[in-house]
Amino acid sequence: MLILNHSRFVTFTLMGIPGLESQHLWLSVPFFSMFLTILTGNGSILFLVATEPTLHSQMYLLLALLTVADLISTLAVVPKLLCLFWFNDRDIAANACFTQMFFIHGSSVVRSALLVSMAFDRFVAICEPLRYNIILSHSLVGRLGLLALAKGVILTLPMPLLLQRLTFCHTAIPHTYCDHMAVVKMACNHTGPNYVYGLFVILLMVGLDLLFIGFSYALILQAVACLSSRDATCKALNTCSAHLFVILVTYVPALFSSITHRIGHNIPPHTHILLANLYLLLPSMLNPIIYGIKMKEIRGKVTKCLYRGIAQNMSPRNKPVSK
Repeated sequence: MLILNHSRFVTFTLMGIPGLESQHLWLSVPFFSMFLTILTGNGSILFLVATEPTLHSQMYLLLALLTVADLISTLAVVPKLLCLFWFNDRDIAANACFTQMFFIHGSSVVRSALLVSMAFDRFVAICEPLRYNIILSHSLVGRLGLLALAKGVILTLPMPLLLQRLTFCHTAIPHTYCDHMAVVKMACNHTGPNYVYGLFVILLMVGLDLLFIGFSYALILQAVACLSSRDATCKALNTCSAHLFVILVTYVPALFSSITHRIGHNIPPHTHILLANLYLLLPSMLNPIIYGIKMKEIRGKVTKCLYRGIAQNMSPRNKPVSK
């Protein structure tokens, strides 16, 4: 058995999806399609928020921060995955592996923290509509964004730092990216602190954030129940629908992947890997679609841009000169 004493000199090998190695080329098609959809959808949201003054409200600024986190997560995963599928480029240096791990898990923590901030935004919009701009000022949105970034860095940075103290006697990672627990399993020595810290981050990110989101929506439902008009109730709930859909597509795959990873010992390995990839990419792909459908301001701006582009393409540039 080869024992490598210094983690910084290790070169890991990403094995892709175990049991489906012969299908890597075909599997690259849906992943590449998701990649293009994520870049197009999130890029469009960022472009609209940046260029349209009417979308400079607090809710859309938080949405723009969420799209940045989604783009970072996607760019950390998919390019290496496609190189693995297309060119069989499996090797990744330890420092590059730890860096990828930091951005993948860090962006997930930031995304979760931003969803908490967006739940607070919906709470203020429904429960304190007259004081919305006073309570949730643009400066507070900036501070919430910095707080989400600080949370992502502080919680995620110990993961690669703890891994650097380990001795690795296996280098073939049965995964498409450097997942924290997948890399921990490659070590020979005591990995108790790594397991405990990984579980701590999951509980703090999912458990505590979901608790805050649930508390915000409990107060929202309490306020909505006091509304006398049915139209006002429907309007209030409709303002939350996009955020609720995003919460579902973010946390349900993440929880399912985490549970199957720990207790689903009879589930085939390729199912674990596919679920781990989907829980990272599915929210990034669906978030702009959900907000594009549910938010009439974004839907209107997209329709306006499409009509403008079609009109410019159909208009004759050079009219024939009549004799």
